[in-house]
Amino acid sequence: MATKFVRYTPDVETDDPQFDKNLQIAMRDSGRFVADSVTAEGTGQAVRSAHAKGYALVRAEVDILDQLPAEYAQGIYATPGRHDALIRFSNGSGHLGTDARLGGVAGLALKLFDIDGPTLLEDEPDTRTFDYANINAPIFFCNTAEHYTFIQELVADAPTYLAKGKPGFHQFLHDFVTGKGALTPEEWAWEELRAFLSVSQRPLVNLLLSTYWTMGSVRHGDYIAKVRMAPVPAFADKVTQRSVDPASAPEIFRPALVAELRERPYEFDIQVQLCVDLEQMPVEDVTVEWPEELSPSVTVAKLRIPQQDISGEDNLRKLDALSLNPWRVTAEHRPLGNIMRVRKEVYRNSSILRHKLNNQERKEPRSADDVLPLP
Repeated sequence: MATKFVRYTPDVETDDPQFDKNLQIAMRDSGRFVADSVTAEGTGQAVRSAHAKGYALVRAEVDILDQLPAEYAQGIYATPGRHDALIRFSNGSGHLGTDARLGGVAGLALKLFDIDGPTLLEDEPDTRTFDYANINAPIFFCNTAEHYTFIQELVADAPTYLAKGKPGFHQFLHDFVTGKGALTPEEWAWEELRAFLSVSQRPLVNLLLSTYWTMGSVRHGDYIAKVRMAPVPAFADKVTQRSVDPASAPEIFRPALVAELRERPYEFDIQVQLCVDLEQMPVEDVTVEWPEELSPSVTVAKLRIPQQDISGEDNLRKLDALSLNPWRVTAEHRPLGNIMRVRKEVYRNSSILRHKLNNQERKEPRSADDVLPLP
């Protein structure tokens, strides 16, 4: 029997009556964090409220495959062809510092060029760019705008908690679960805490060996999906610096990435996992991993990284100036769920403020060559 995929309708999302109020709080707190980071992070520059530390900006190419099954050939994946692209590898924290201090949560953000159709960012509909902002975990640890308002603050303050040893760690757990005492016992964030600990304890490996997910679900044309970038085994097998030791040096992820791409090209599969059951593959609960046995991820495109030298400091400067937002997509790929809606405005306003404080022009590039030309 053919698999029956859940079709997208607007009612797969749940309306939160407190969303707008909590979104304003999240935007206010994020803005304060970005403004304070000019002095707090010690560089004289404002940083992102998440993914503050960039590891590298990488030139890439996306090859959308031909003859995909109809359910997967949706939106931009309905038209085979190649698109220039840029990849930002980064740490997930909102802080700067040594890799050992920041931990192993990492991001792969992808920007495709020459994509037809308006984006869902109302202030820049005609950029012809298309973004993913993925992390190396299949789940996330915020489900609602309310959770986001206190969890982003707690995660940002985690180094301060942990510097106090076991008592600080216990206080962090208490404040996380109870929302610093603001939540009733029925609302305590146990699932979010479990997801946070799962994400934060992922093993440390070369960035090229991780798989990167959209965390929340997205529309996939007529259907509902999660999208991931998974290493192609034939390329992953050639990676020489496979594990990384945070005790070996202050910087471990960037040097390993620089060394690998200087020696050889690399490749990820862009894969789509379609929803078949909203109970077991929920839209609003991003702490739940979608089971592969219910609906396996299917490769819809190749993300190809040519051999290149990304060692220069100018590489990080260009990375810092780039703006990436999971809502810079066409309507057929709309992010779904309350937490994805929070990300739209928090990311956009954080980007606007950061560029203003850093005296950087905030302008979407028209081509990969505008940012990172190949030699």
